[in-house]
Amino acid sequence: MDIKESDWKIFRRLRELALERYCQRAIEDVRRVVGSQNRGYHERYLQLWELLKKHDETIEIAFDDPRRSQAVIQLANIDAEELLSQEELQQFSEELQGRLKGIRAIQDS
Repeated sequence: MDIKESDWKIFRRLRELALERYCQRAIEDVRRVVGSQNRGYHERYLQLWELLKKHDETIEIAFDDPRRSQAVIQLANIDAEELLSQEELQQFSEELQGRLKGIRAIQDS
């Protein structure tokens, strides 16, 4: 599932932006859990542990070890997390945008 060189360059740039956005989301989730006053410390700790495992799994499948052979899969996961705007996604070739639409259709069914 290699992508064109031009799409690869765009992917590498937008991947960094998407990673920052995802980490921001994760930290905001952590703040909500930690700041929840209606739960005990142990319950918050357990909830925080589960939350961090979930976020770590997403980071692994969407961002770890970027390679051209994995870029489409990673981009589809980034797209599923809604980390890039429509304008940012439109920077990719029509071919790659079509592949993403196909993946979305499969995920939605």
